[in-house]
Amino acid sequence: MAVVVDASAVGAIAFGEPEGPALAAHLEGETLLAPTLLDYELVNLALKKARRYPMALSKIALSLRAALALPVSRVTVPGFDVFALAAETGLTAYDASYLWVARSRDAELVTLDAALARAASRDSRVTADGAREGVPDGNPDRPTD
Repeated sequence: MAVVVDASAVGAIAFGEPEGPALAAHLEGETLLAPTLLDYELVNLALKKARRYPMALSKIALSLRAALALPVSRVTVPGFDVFALAAETGLTAYDASYLWVARSRDAELVTLDAALARAASRDSRVTADGAREGVPDGNPDRPTD
């Protein structure tokens, strides 16, 4: 089965967040998909972590390298379709890109981002495995810090 993963889910696994092990187990053996922007979002996540924890720069860099090497098929998304979906759902263009991939591939969407999980759960074309227990108040910024 194809599963769309967003940067919050991949980041939780790669950067050793508390939700990481459960997510990794859930995704084991699945075909992973994401829009091409995944790499840039992972780099941004790593930069935020490196700025917050400069003494951990080497470890963060190694985790980023591992995350970028994960077997995730990157999907090009059509800009206008993402614009329309973002306008329809109230999501950012970035989050709408993940939802667009899930819709277009009839795939489950795995995210820790509360807003994206809510939008996916309201979409009859997408199966959502969204914000999991342990994410404080469904904080959409988790695990970026």
